Amino acid sequence: MADKTSSNAYWAANIRIITICMVIWFVASFGLGILLRPMLSGIAVGGTDLGFWFAQQGSILVFLGLIFFYAWKMNKVDAEHGVEE
Repeated sequence: MADKTSSNAYWAANIRIITICMVIWFVASFGLGILLRPMLSGIAVGGTDLGFWFAQQGSILVFLGLIFFYAWKMNKVDAEHGVEE
């Protein structure tokens, strides 16, 4: 039974990290790039407004950052649960 509990705890941690990453990506891409774009139009970044920048560049950079964060965090979770490579 301890093995089942450990497995459930591992997957719960994995799902929690994935959920956090997806929420951050949603806010950066859909929220800042589409929904809040009119509010961000007065802030200039690289010759364009911040909302357009998030829609074109920022959400991609956030996504790349989330990939590295997920890999780092999952390595820690793997080590905590004894399933590291």
